[in-house]
Amino acid sequence: MHSLIGHLDLRDCRRLFLRNYEVWINIGVHDFEKRGEQRVLINVDLYIPLSLSTPKDDDLEEVVDYDFIRRSIGVRVKQGHIHLQETLCDEVLALMLAHPRVKAARVSTEKPDVYPDCEAVGCEVFGIKEL
Repeated sequence: MHSLIGHLDLRDCRRLFLRNYEVWINIGVHDFEKRGEQRVLINVDLYIPLSLSTPKDDDLEEVVDYDFIRRSIGVRVKQGHIHLQETLCDEVLALMLAHPRVKAARVSTEKPDVYPDCEAVGCEVFGIKEL
């Protein structure tokens, strides 16, 4: 994933990221996909204004904790079957943007085991909000 930190609305932001977070999830529209879990790699970039993410006391409470990203994804994964990667991306994006400190986020999902002749298939979505 490429950083959007050069985007004018994000100039004052810090980027946090989670790379290739591997989850096993029941995902897909085909009957054989509905019978078991597939490996999905999830990538997340969060853009947080420096005014909301610059620690003064070197304290975790002053920043967005990486665990927030992983926990939020875990909550969605535990909800059960999902047909489309696009839906998964949209739902994870909504969870990320619900955090009061997050100004923008980018989420991608990849299914690396679908085709033997390519690295992965997937999708990506980006959202920005006014704080």
